[in-house]
Amino acid sequence: MSHADKHGTGAAGAVKVILPGSTVGILGGGQLGRMIANAGSAMGYRFITLDPTPDSPCGQVAEQIIAEYDDRDAARQLADQADVITYEFENVDAGVAAMLMEQSYVPQGSELLYTTQHRLREKRAIEASGVRVAPYSEVASKDELRAAVAAFGLPCVLKTATGGYDGKGQWVIRSESEIDEAFDSLAEARTELVLEQFIRFEKELSVIAARNPQGEIRTFPAAENIHVDNILHLSIVPARVEDAVQREAERLAARIAEGLGVVGLIAVELFLTSDGELFVNELAPRPHNSGHYTMEACRTSQFEQHVRAVCGLPLGDASLLTPVVMVNVLGEHVEPLLERMAAVDETAERLGAAPKVHLYGKHEAKHKRKMGHVNVLAADVDAALTWIAETNIWRA
Repeated sequence: MSHADKHGTGAAGAVKVILPGSTVGILGGGQLGRMIANAGSAMGYRFITLDPTPDSPCGQVAEQIIAEYDDRDAARQLADQADVITYEFENVDAGVAAMLMEQSYVPQGSELLYTTQHRLREKRAIEASGVRVAPYSEVASKDELRAAVAAFGLPCVLKTATGGYDGKGQWVIRSESEIDEAFDSLAEARTELVLEQFIRFEKELSVIAARNPQGEIRTFPAAENIHVDNILHLSIVPARVEDAVQREAERLAARIAEGLGVVGLIAVELFLTSDGELFVNELAPRPHNSGHYTMEACRTSQFEQHVRAVCGLPLGDASLLTPVVMVNVLGEHVEPLLERMAAVDETAERLGAAPKVHLYGKHEAKHKRKMGHVNVLAADVDAALTWIAETNIWRA
């Protein structure tokens, strides 16, 4: 089910429509940039990326300016060459983002970055959209932390307000004896700290919502996400939840996209409790790992939808074509996956599964580093999960 609500009036001023043949600049040259460029190139757009790593994943499929993200001259060069600029990660230098907005067309603006770069600002913005987050408290001292722990009960989660991803920048406090150590450890980041009540969730879900400057909103089907060592392992679609939960998750994501005036994509991560309640955990204002399943399984991929949104085109149909399980390929999985690709896949044939491999062109396959993903298409998610289990590539 996808929303196509004509809400909002979009950003102030005239909406620009950037047609194919134009050049899209991407701040960041990682795998998300690569997949945005691949989707947009098929539509006829040209791409240029700014990234400090030579021959970056995006740089392999687009022109690349090799420079640090805070290099103003390089950012000006990007602005000169691009008709529209987008970003593929949140931690963009705010000063560079502001400068680019003056010199170029950045439809996503810097306001959403400013909000989502900081957990407290993000939580307040979600609440202002009328959507619930886990109860939280800002803590500036050990005494405040002790008081908040007493109020929320154990366990609870202490997080840095800025930075932190894939489990970094957070500490699950399970006993009062950990309070001092947790505070001292995270205080080293020299940013505000926020304590969150621990939500005993049954499932983790996420919804990718898209919104264009004209105010059109569409949501992709909710994914059920399974993490291993704080890194996303599987996204299962359709999520194994009741239809009403699926619809509500999409409704909340659309509400946040509208409330925050998103242009482009917003990934909304949610906790589902045993009594069917949904709490928003966090947001990402860009294409998201849990939306990679859309590449073959939806009528429009998240990457094509992102290009459409930032270029002011009408959004595409986001409905699901087939059940799918996305499994992340980390450094330790690359070799066994490549070996498997070279042989006839009898397991896939027996299960009626079609594994679609996406590798990102990263040069070094480090342990736990995201190197690619596989979208396993099948008649049902159980067949896809069976293929993943029987390959033994992802054995613990």
